[in-house]
Amino acid sequence: MTPSSDFYAPLEPDLLHGARRGEASAFEAIYRRYRRASFNLALRVLGDPGSAEDVVQEVFVRLFDAIKGFRGEAPFGAWLRRMVANATLDEMRRRRWWDDRVDVTETSAMTMADGRHEAQVEAWALLMRLPPKARAVVVLHEVEGYTHKELAECFGLSESYSKSVLARALKRLNRPAPEPLVERMYARS
Repeated sequence: MTPSSDFYAPLEPDLLHGARRGEASAFEAIYRRYRRASFNLALRVLGDPGSAEDVVQEVFVRLFDAIKGFRGEAPFGAWLRRMVANATLDEMRRRRWWDDRVDVTETSAMTMADGRHEAQVEAWALLMRLPPKARAVVVLHEVEGYTHKELAECFGLSESYSKSVLARALKRLNRPAPEPLVERMYARS
């Protein structure tokens, strides 16, 4: 998979300069350009639309001050993507979603689907079967293109840790889904 392409839409220098000067219209244009990519990244990691929206709002509020420090060493979208990923991981820490023993229930796959292709819905449902930390590693590595070195920095752990989490998560995704509890209950009748 390739990183979210919306983050790689080029940002015109005049918009960047306007935002650095505090021009509301420049911030609005930046928000419109990167809002969807930011929301999708947060949603894929968190699995909850409300929490994803909170992260996006937080990032764009912080962006108002942070943009003055943007040095242009990386494309603006890549820099913003890192801000969104970090804010998303911070949200997971705040909500104590790090415990790999707790599976997130299959949150409404239809929430993300919004009329999209069935394969995307199935992929979303598979991701939601992973524990939160494993889902974050899979999304950031496989979808967003983060390296194991970058993941190690994000999580404050070693590269081998992220490799191990990714390998276990991908292995788990390749396993057939367990029979739902309701179906098992009726099968016994």
